[in-house]
Amino acid sequence: MTSSPRPVSPHRPRRAPLRRCAALAVLALMPQAALAQDGALDVADSGDTGWLLIAALLVLLAAVPGLGLYHGARVRAGNAVSAMLQAAAVTMAVSLVWIIVGYTVAFGMVTNGWLGSGNAWMLIELGNVRQNTGAPESAFALYQIVLAALAAVLMTGAWAGRARFGWALAFCTLWSLVVYAPVAHWIWGGGWLSQGVGTLDWGGGIVIETTAGVSALVVAIMLGRGKFATSDAAPPAFGALTGAGLVWLGWLGLVGGAALAANDDAAAAIIAAHAAAAAGALTGLALDNWRHGKPTAAGFAGGAIAGLAIATPAAGYVSPGAAILFGIVGAAACRAATRLFQDRLGIDDRLSVFATFGIGGLLGALLLGVFTSPSLGGVGYDEGMGMIAQMTAQVVAMLVVSVWAIIATVILAVMASTLFPMRVSEDAERDGLDRASHGLGD
Repeated sequence: MTSSPRPVSPHRPRRAPLRRCAALAVLALMPQAALAQDGALDVADSGDTGWLLIAALLVLLAAVPGLGLYHGARVRAGNAVSAMLQAAAVTMAVSLVWIIVGYTVAFGMVTNGWLGSGNAWMLIELGNVRQNTGAPESAFALYQIVLAALAAVLMTGAWAGRARFGWALAFCTLWSLVVYAPVAHWIWGGGWLSQGVGTLDWGGGIVIETTAGVSALVVAIMLGRGKFATSDAAPPAFGALTGAGLVWLGWLGLVGGAALAANDDAAAAIIAAHAAAAAGALTGLALDNWRHGKPTAAGFAGGAIAGLAIATPAAGYVSPGAAILFGIVGAAACRAATRLFQDRLGIDDRLSVFATFGIGGLLGALLLGVFTSPSLGGVGYDEGMGMIAQMTAQVVAMLVVSVWAIIATVILAVMASTLFPMRVSEDAERDGLDRASHGLGD
């Protein structure tokens, strides 16, 4: 990969593809060609547009039904439908608020580097082509909307079986605007962390996984431990594997779509993420065999998801060989983190959201600073940046985003609890939320 040009992230300019230049030349000779307000032609690249639309749909597949099924198959008996319904409802609520105001907060015109301007409120003023891409801004907006929904859905696994439906819906909706949208602007929308500090995040290791993972951990601590163990009934292996497979497929769309173009960068990112997931899955099986004497579906699925999580921030910047190492490290580290937080610290992050996505995202964002080096097969650093400078930029972003997520999550969780109590009753928790909360069954 050292011979390839450095890929662009969503906040970096990119040369127009050859076919786009040809289209511009042809349209320049056509008197009926429409001109943008500044007199320049806005011509979308059909290949980039098609790929970004497909990537957005794959991300939506990862959220619903992917994460919904993956969460639902791993919760305590009587909570599966509740977990899936919560994932679906959160996806729809976040999608709507992002159409109204979330997108413009994150990706509106850059003003002071902290928040986007209100030019794209209700998606009214979208450009024919998103700046520095070959795709229409409508396609770019769709992709970013489903990423915001996916980030919110990730958190729901932390409180499965304990939190009220109304509280979860209100909290996740507010969270997508107050926590996620500003961070997306800081790193992906041309904000201060990318432009001033030099932070890199290819697919969302900091923007998506760190924000969701840290916030999930905070809520898990605020809720306290569940009164009934998750081991009351063995999770259906078929459902967990199916859900993990859908997340795997959809996540490849996430990292490939982060290139914002149908090009080599997208293909290289998908290869890296797939390699990390494959290495993570096999590492999970090996760890199961070493610890329990046999491989398990849970070990395979958990290892694959951990591999995807750690590869996400670096997929477009590192070599496939480095991605394999990422997957192995991710599967081992996320499993160790799960045991630490649940068994030793007693934090009931029910489905290990922080241990998997939070730890995976943070590790991947940090390792990016090392393995972007051309000597290790990476694509190389930006001008003026080196290994130490890049790692420093990554650490600064990780600390800032984590602190912001902690403070804002506490405030938002309390605010939402003024409308809906955070936790279900002990009877509802014992009986399962499928019947108690949603009128399912007798």
